[in-house]
Amino acid sequence: MKFIILGKNIEVTEGLQNAVEDKIGKLSKYFSEDTEVHVTLSVEKDRQKIEVTIPVKGNIIRSEQVSNDMYVSIDLVEEIIERQLKKYKTRLTDKEQNAGSFKQEFLEKDFMDEEEVKIIRSKKFDIKPMYPEDACVQMELLGHNFFVFCNAETDQVNVVYKRKGNTYGLIEPEV
Repeated sequence: MKFIILGKNIEVTEGLQNAVEDKIGKLSKYFSEDTEVHVTLSVEKDRQKIEVTIPVKGNIIRSEQVSNDMYVSIDLVEEIIERQLKKYKTRLTDKEQNAGSFKQEFLEKDFMDEEEVKIIRSKKFDIKPMYPEDACVQMELLGHNFFVFCNAETDQVNVVYKRKGNTYGLIEPEV
């Protein structure tokens, strides 16, 4: 595995770099040698946050963890990613082209599904053209955390969602 470690408001010391490479390096038993692991360490007040992103063909494996100790955050993020890998192994490796990112031992090993993803309800609704600001108002009126709509400016399906701090986000497809 190839590590790309960045720091935001924190100096990536040799100790932190070794901790990241040792702990997250345990995941190398799942990935091929040329897999890149993007790690961002950041500090905001008492929050010590680590974000790990592992791009594999067609998918992104990602986790972020926050605690008041960076080493605890590093431990937590490794456990979460390992759990994700075991849980979603069949989905990650279903397509033949995706299998190249993973080691053969991982592909051959069976893991018990902790929780299988099941869609228990399906909805259909008309999508009316509207502006993103109007979609935010509609989302608030419905009491939802997100809202799917047709953007009147671009004529594409977009999603607005509620963010922390009473702010909103907009998801648009890339053209």
